[in-house]
Amino acid sequence: MSATPPPAGGSRLPRQLGLWSAVAVLIGSTIGSGIFRSPAGIADRLPGPLPLFAVWITGGLFALCGALTLAEIAGARPETGGIYVFIRDGWGRLPAFLFGWAEMAVIRAASLGAISTTFAEYLLRVLGYDPSLAPYSDWVHWVAAAAILVTAVFNYRGARTGATVQNLTTIAKYGGLLFIIVLALALGLPQTGGANFTPAAPPGSFAVGAFGLALVSALWAFDGWADLSFVAGEVKDPRRTLPRALIIGTLAVIAIYLLANVAYLAVMSVDEIRASRLVAADVAQRLLGAPGVVFVAVTVMLSTFGTLNGTLLTGPRIFFALAEDKLFFQPVARVHPRFQSPYVAILMTAGLGVAFVMLRTFEQLADAFVTAIVPFYALGVAAIFRLRRQPDYNPPFRVPLYPVVPLLFVAASLYLLGNALLDPSSRWATAGTLGVCLLGIPVYYLTVGRRR
Repeated sequence: MSATPPPAGGSRLPRQLGLWSAVAVLIGSTIGSGIFRSPAGIADRLPGPLPLFAVWITGGLFALCGALTLAEIAGARPETGGIYVFIRDGWGRLPAFLFGWAEMAVIRAASLGAISTTFAEYLLRVLGYDPSLAPYSDWVHWVAAAAILVTAVFNYRGARTGATVQNLTTIAKYGGLLFIIVLALALGLPQTGGANFTPAAPPGSFAVGAFGLALVSALWAFDGWADLSFVAGEVKDPRRTLPRALIIGTLAVIAIYLLANVAYLAVMSVDEIRASRLVAADVAQRLLGAPGVVFVAVTVMLSTFGTLNGTLLTGPRIFFALAEDKLFFQPVARVHPRFQSPYVAILMTAGLGVAFVMLRTFEQLADAFVTAIVPFYALGVAAIFRLRRQPDYNPPFRVPLYPVVPLLFVAASLYLLGNALLDPSSRWATAGTLGVCLLGIPVYYLTVGRRR
């Protein structure tokens, strides 16, 4: 199968993102609320320092396997749309359309809704309101919708404006995490004397099934490393920049996550982490008192706002690429004459996010997002096996230990999906979400597929 040629005409978006802006897109899209919320659930399933670190390291290695594979493919196919382009060139137009359909029907709107809901909850907390109580529980939806619209305006004004916001929020969130880590190691560790790190693996702290469930939470926290590929068409010197940014950004996320868990254990025991819904806030409260809680709340708020901005910087490019390939409504491929942004795609994506956030809860949104994105991550990474057979495939970087690295990632993705289908608590919700994605098959043949 030969690659689909790039669309003709002057609709290409200008390449404005340098290396560090690309790294900021990846880091900013990945670090959201996961590192602040996931440790409690992971520690509950694996109540020992060694098993806890093992699951974070495993999750990081799987994310790195995906990033290394995309570093090769993105260097060879540096086009707007990222994973959509990889699926299209590797597997054909129908699977690529299904990815775009799933992004429109579930993935992008659910992602925006979940992220903006977390931002709204923490903003209300910082202002002194309890978002779990009426009428503030209703305010969450309105504040979340407003946050989506604000970040849409930033990105409407062009990739450079969106990237500037992304750079600033990424520095703030990464710096906030580093501050918590340094504080915990400098003040907390001398107080506990490292007692929380022993015994490394208490009896009953590890089981294969529990490890698998904990890995799901860790991989959720690492999600976002692939978003950079969606704006590949706007990255300067892409054959050089994209592989470097994907690898640097993913390694930076892995490093900060592992250091954060070291910091948490430096102050709190595993049993205390298990009972802590927001472990970073509890660590800061022990070290700084009430101002520490406010600092962490502001850090989480900035973190989720940056992730929201990154989602509206990257996600609309999928719909833009679909429209350029004539697999979607043609106006979605329009470029703003002044700001050089895919403004119709951005407005459409923001509108979908607002609709979802007004109608659904955080848990419903997050579960739908994870279920829908996993099979397409697997398809995007597995495209490397097809692309390497194409005569025009000439990547500037080749994934090490091929084919083990991409196979490991595909296996992890299939495991996540299988686990969700086998778990009685998530089986029907997972099946329903996958059913919505597969509904794209008849839609394809009744519309763009029939025209072909």
